[in-house]
Amino acid sequence: MLFSGYLTIVAIGYLMALVQILFTHGMADGQFGLSVDDIVYSYYGKRSGSVIENKLNGSMKTMAPEEERLKIINWIRKGADEDAFNADIRPIIESRCIACHSESSGMHLPDFTKFENILKRAETDSGASFSSLARVSHIHLFGIAFIFMFVGLIFSLAAGVPPILKASVITMPYIFLLVDIASWWLTKLSPHFAWLVIIGGGMMALSFVFMWTVSMYEMWIMPLKNADSRDALLDE
Repeated sequence: MLFSGYLTIVAIGYLMALVQILFTHGMADGQFGLSVDDIVYSYYGKRSGSVIENKLNGSMKTMAPEEERLKIINWIRKGADEDAFNADIRPIIESRCIACHSESSGMHLPDFTKFENILKRAETDSGASFSSLARVSHIHLFGIAFIFMFVGLIFSLAAGVPPILKASVITMPYIFLLVDIASWWLTKLSPHFAWLVIIGGGMMALSFVFMWTVSMYEMWIMPLKNADSRDALLDE
């Protein structure tokens, strides 16, 4: 029950993480679903426009009607003048953005109550900053390593898996975690590495599914089958 409860909660948490990715990185190109373009825009940036413009056409597209989004984009393209901001743009920001983009929201998003923060994001979109990559990298390295430590420990008790396969599957998440994290930094430098992000994340997910399925099968399904087999032999 201890192992099953842990595996169940971790599986739900993994699923929620995938949903979050679809609603954040997966909307970077303005379309639902994760693609290579989403990865490129998230880490390398879409350098043909500003951060705000790309967000308004991507993950923030549903947060304001088209008329208001176009008004903000046109303001940026005309030079992001502060007087024009106070006259036309500030009311939109206050009604559509401040609920999340403020220090009081607790969401760790840029504080749009300050004009200088908005102006900074009206510059060319160069993707994730190195400081944000460092922050997210160390969180993922510690957190995911702990998750796979216990998932791997439970899986290591599986009786029906050959030792070589067991050792390979237990090692896979750590290798591809490093590939995944390294690919963020490499994609920041060059968009050609975006495929590595998908490969690293995908292989981690596959190893998780395999270990989770085998562990739950051996704890719950296999004992029932063995009991049925014993009952059949006794009947004979």
